[in-house]
Amino acid sequence: MAGRRRLGRPFGLLWAAYAVSAYGSGLGFGALPLIAVLVLHASPAEVSALSAVGPAVGALIAVPLAPWVEFRRKRPVMITMDLIRCAAIASIPVAYAWGALGFLQLLVVSAVTAAAKIAFNAASGAHLKTLVRPEDLLVANARFESTNWSSIAVGPPLGGAAIGVLGPVTTVVADALSYLLSALGITAIRGREEAPPPPEAGRARAGAVLDGWRHILGDPALRRLYLNNLLVSGLIMATEPLLAVLLLRDLGFPPWQYGLAFAAPCLGGLIGSRLARRVVARHGRQWVFRTVGALRAVWLIGLVFVRPGVVGLVTVMAVELAIIVNMSLYTPVLATYRLERTPRHLLARTLSAWSVGTQASIAVCTALGGLLADATGPRTALAVAGLLILVSPLLLPRSDLTPQAEPERSASPA
Repeated sequence: MAGRRRLGRPFGLLWAAYAVSAYGSGLGFGALPLIAVLVLHASPAEVSALSAVGPAVGALIAVPLAPWVEFRRKRPVMITMDLIRCAAIASIPVAYAWGALGFLQLLVVSAVTAAAKIAFNAASGAHLKTLVRPEDLLVANARFESTNWSSIAVGPPLGGAAIGVLGPVTTVVADALSYLLSALGITAIRGREEAPPPPEAGRARAGAVLDGWRHILGDPALRRLYLNNLLVSGLIMATEPLLAVLLLRDLGFPPWQYGLAFAAPCLGGLIGSRLARRVVARHGRQWVFRTVGALRAVWLIGLVFVRPGVVGLVTVMAVELAIIVNMSLYTPVLATYRLERTPRHLLARTLSAWSVGTQASIAVCTALGGLLADATGPRTALAVAGLLILVSPLLLPRSDLTPQAEPERSASPA
């Protein structure tokens, strides 16, 4: 069974650090839009801007960081990014306590944390490939995926209750502390880290920044998976601020129900991530990408039918459950395949390029969704997102994804 497979103490510490920060972020799930609505009384356009402009600016900041991450040891990079996120998020409760919290500060915090997250994930993914054997990558990625969804299942209900009792910035404090603990956990990983690859001789900085996209777009399978991921991620995440406005403002859901609507379905993430290895062994990667990849997209339209009360709450939970089960099965398979197809000297830049593109897509879709919601209402914007995502399966790879095509064999030595 995948859950019992031993991957070594260094991976265990990395996983533990990830779990601490994931559970802290779970407590603070949707905290910035929630603060914007409940404290600053933001409009739908402002809430969408918070979810769009901040990550978009963060993605732009992360672009020149990619070569910097590539050519440095990865553990110090992860520690630095954790400390940056801790400081940025901790500024919110401080400003709130002094009565100085404003919408601009929320935008800045959103941008800084988005850039740090991209850099952290690029360093973490590159480091993971050195910590575990190639045949264990899917197991490792499935464990990260399982932890991610379990943290969201537990965090938002507790966070909603904490907000109701202790105030709107309570969960932000916990989120900031979780990044500090994560940095300490990564520091505990002992052993000399492998030296990073040297910068390519004569390589212009601009060229190094774009190498990740060159690799993705030059690989036919990765290119189609990337474009599919941009559309799916952008449209699904664009519904978060729309649902916040619809549930909290228009339908009058209390914060704890809003948290529960997203938390309970995340238990489905435990199911999908634990099944990933077995499903790949039985049906193959191609089946997962084509079938499960398509199943991620067909449920979003159900959010249009949300109504007040228990029926509306159950509707949101059912739609989210269907999406999450398929996403949690699909994502570790995709993450593993992406690591296998990428040579070590391009890992950080490729993972950064992937994350930057995803953040940009989320920002664009979220901004457009907010404008559409302002003009027509959040329910109409949800309907448009649900219809557009139905075309995403057309972008999935159509040919077999054979392991023989892995470019690692041609990677230059670090």
